[in-house]
Amino acid sequence: MNIAFIGLGNMGAPMAANLARAGHNVIGFDQADVAVEGVKMAASGTAAATDAEVVITMLPNGQILRAVANEVIPAMHNGAVLIDCSTVDVDSARTVAQQAANAGLLSVDAPVSGGIGGAAAGTLTFMAGGSEAAFAKAAPLFNIMGQKAVHCGEAGAGQAAKICNNMILGVTMIATCEAFALADKLGLDRQKMFDVVSTSSGYSWTMNAYCPAPGVGPESPSDNEYNPGFAAELMLKDLRLSQQAAESADADTPMGQIATKLYEQFVEHEGGLGRDFSAMLPRFEKRSRN
Repeated sequence: MNIAFIGLGNMGAPMAANLARAGHNVIGFDQADVAVEGVKMAASGTAAATDAEVVITMLPNGQILRAVANEVIPAMHNGAVLIDCSTVDVDSARTVAQQAANAGLLSVDAPVSGGIGGAAAGTLTFMAGGSEAAFAKAAPLFNIMGQKAVHCGEAGAGQAAKICNNMILGVTMIATCEAFALADKLGLDRQKMFDVVSTSSGYSWTMNAYCPAPGVGPESPSDNEYNPGFAAELMLKDLRLSQQAAESADADTPMGQIATKLYEQFVEHEGGLGRDFSAMLPRFEKRSRN
């Protein structure tokens, strides 16, 4: 299959490489001068998309997605599929989907979960929005790049699922870090804390699979000086998207609001930029109640 892959950063590059290793003809484009194993590079997004049966995008935000869509959709042939794996606002996803439909294209908004490690290993989870026909065309490629793909509904549903999931993740990580910091001040051993919480009602992914305390639980970024698996600024981006969506839908999300403000403070004023989102734990360790 002829596949164009636009946006070959930390996530897009290994995803494109996995498609090439699976035998697909992958033509890539990125604003930066990059080389990806097995991927032929094009001079522009338009050049990459011409004659492609599928165009996949992995881009930083909705504004860039809209700009790329304006460029590549006119170059795509009728019946081709546009798969956007970026995490963007729901309105941008729906706008691009309508633009694709007007051009006779199928489209899927399919943000991912699993981070850079999942992109390299081909174990991502895709949350997909679009028609049944579009999802059916995209599914074989999701199976190469990931371990699971869920068809969440019509256009924009994939982004909605990603935003809701990551709002839970951000709120839960803050609670997990707060609890460890409190346990420290109460004199409770961290390993004992983990042994109790990980097998009782405080069980969570942030505790059991991605523990923010170094040397406790499975290996995580906390064991690597909080170098990011999922950077705090990316969590902040997703939390802001959740609050933008909440405002648009008139939804009351007080914990999401608080988490957004805390990550905003952490990233913009407390040295959190470039650190893993679990580095909230040393942030809380240093703080008192007042």
